[in-house]
Amino acid sequence: MTVLTPRRYVSRLGICGAFLLLLILLSPGIGTESATCGWWDAWRAKLGWTITAEELTGRPFADLDDDGVISEDERAGFVDTARTIFDLRFPRTLLALQVGISLALCGATFQILFRNPLATPYTLGIASGGSLGAIIAIRTGWGIVILGVSTLSIAAFVGAILVVATVFLIARGSRRLTSNELLLAGVTMGLFCSAMMMLVTAVSNERETFSMVRWMMGSLDPVTTLQGTTLLPLVLPAWIVLILSARAMNQYRLGDELAQTRGVGVARLQAVCVLVCTLAMAGVVAKCGPIGFVGLVVPHMIVLIFGSDCRILLPASAMAGGAFLILCDWISQLVMRVAGWATVRQLGSATLPIGVITAIVGVPTFLILLKTRRR
Repeated sequence: MTVLTPRRYVSRLGICGAFLLLLILLSPGIGTESATCGWWDAWRAKLGWTITAEELTGRPFADLDDDGVISEDERAGFVDTARTIFDLRFPRTLLALQVGISLALCGATFQILFRNPLATPYTLGIASGGSLGAIIAIRTGWGIVILGVSTLSIAAFVGAILVVATVFLIARGSRRLTSNELLLAGVTMGLFCSAMMMLVTAVSNERETFSMVRWMMGSLDPVTTLQGTTLLPLVLPAWIVLILSARAMNQYRLGDELAQTRGVGVARLQAVCVLVCTLAMAGVVAKCGPIGFVGLVVPHMIVLIFGSDCRILLPASAMAGGAFLILCDWISQLVMRVAGWATVRQLGSATLPIGVITAIVGVPTFLILLKTRRR
């Protein structure tokens, strides 16, 4: 393992942070509703900076009467439109950032804890359990909010916890199961939860079925910035705990016995990390539905670029996961505009589900990573 000096640590995280910050700054200018203005106009309108009539001259969406002169009403209308575009786009970016960080960070953590490069919250059945709990909540109409937490999130968390509890209950016995056996148990529970989701869908009416199917595709559709930040109470503990556990995870990768001799409580580390990851995944699944491949692809990409030291792997995976999902969200909004242009049809502001985009982007990316690692 390469020695991680403070200079190397700061430079590598700085690269990831700078790229992520660039995407956040550009985000108000990307989307189906952003054809009227760019990202700079959206930021200035939101921050209250002056946009003069002279710089809007000749712009078709500003000069509404096409007389070559920007009136005060036209300028004010352009500013209002730019502010509206910011309010529509930026919350999606904030939500994509939170979800991407959580998925990538939890994926990297499970790959370390189970010492298996295919271990993610999805392959271990945690996301499927959360999805089943959320589907049952949708079917029964549990849509109330208790102390700022929706019953959908509570149901998703209960479903995820039950899957984790079942897997670890199976693991108890005279012989401790290997990480691969635990992984197989998680995959089996995930398949069972998927079957139960189909059962719940089959006994639902058309409206409920459409809502469930649309939800299972994954979505990033908040209306306000406040809605986009409601994930923080569920995902922030996971971010803090996992990042602070990086040194312990480095020792854990060397083996349980060696880690214990170096002062690492292996059982406590596993329990705490799995608990906070389950809480974060329950929040993500309840808010956005199942979004796959982020937790699988991003950590492998970071390992190839920066190495496997957990002190750099975990925070870099988190930032790269946020950037990856922001880019996928852009693609989900722009692809329908391109399809409308290619087919000469008016597709409006339709967007593809984010889960479809992550699969389309994630599968070939992962195959390329496998090919690169093999070489």
